[in-house]
Amino acid sequence: MRIVIALGGNALLQRGEKPDAQPQRDNVDRAVESLAPLAEHHEIIITHGNGPQVGVLALQSANDPKLSEPYPFDTLGAMTQGMIGYWLLQSLQNHLPGRHVASVVNQTLVLAGDPAFDNPTKFVGEVYTEEEAAKLAEERGWVMKPDGNHFRRVVGSPKPQRIVETRIIRTLVEAGAVVVCAGGGGIPVIRDERGLRKGVEAVIDKDLTAAVLAEALEADFLMILTDVPNVMENYGTPEQSAISRATPAYMRAGGFPAGSMGPKVEAACRFVELTGDTAAIGRLEDAEDIVAGDAGTIITPGGNYGGPDDIRPPMPEPVESRKVRRA
Repeated sequence: MRIVIALGGNALLQRGEKPDAQPQRDNVDRAVESLAPLAEHHEIIITHGNGPQVGVLALQSANDPKLSEPYPFDTLGAMTQGMIGYWLLQSLQNHLPGRHVASVVNQTLVLAGDPAFDNPTKFVGEVYTEEEAAKLAEERGWVMKPDGNHFRRVVGSPKPQRIVETRIIRTLVEAGAVVVCAGGGGIPVIRDERGLRKGVEAVIDKDLTAAVLAEALEADFLMILTDVPNVMENYGTPEQSAISRATPAYMRAGGFPAGSMGPKVEAACRFVELTGDTAAIGRLEDAEDIVAGDAGTIITPGGNYGGPDDIRPPMPEPVESRKVRRA
């Protein structure tokens, strides 16, 4: 199968963990240990979050007295793509000796008139107390909103329309490479009045970008990995229960919160509805079991899934180019 994998922020930085480089590299190694076995039998494309990392760089940039103004978010997004992409690239090479691995810095096209620019909702950076958040809002003009028991900075999160470098990514995948791309949802760019691309101050939801990428690459499976084993129905109530199989219609009726599970559910449903293929949401360490149909919340047009053979027979080794995918 061709599988697009969206790694959640917990794959790089646990909540409350100091954002030093070494802990994040250790977390990347643990993530790759769960993903590398999939690359032995499938084509995999890995995307990742960057919220904590871009927030740290934004704070450093804002506090640098040598700068006349902080670096814009599109540039910070590119910086995190390079940094996290390097960590994943090296770890994948170490776990998959002999395989080609590519890390791509790429742009995601959004619409200049997207209403999200006027209503920032995307969390970035570290958590703060209410007092710290109020001070930062006053000093830096940041928009701060509650995130659980803490506060975090929020920026605009326009909907991804297209991955600019899709053809390059496809070429790498069809050549047998494991590809890391669309980090942090991609570098947000718009087209100006002359039709030229330029970066904008925004952060794109990585799960929605992963769905757009999976559709464009004609992937068979979209896997969104987080720190919970399943999407929970009636979360936080006595009726709470895990969802193992579902249709997009059933998931859309669940009313999942916009700040956490909502975008993941939306991305998974979008992919299934547009392609007729399979999406899943689950825990990173269960990645192999999710593909086998033994873990996670799996979403299909009919609500059924029994493993890779439900889609097509396993791909023979070595991985070969597949230019004709589906009618």
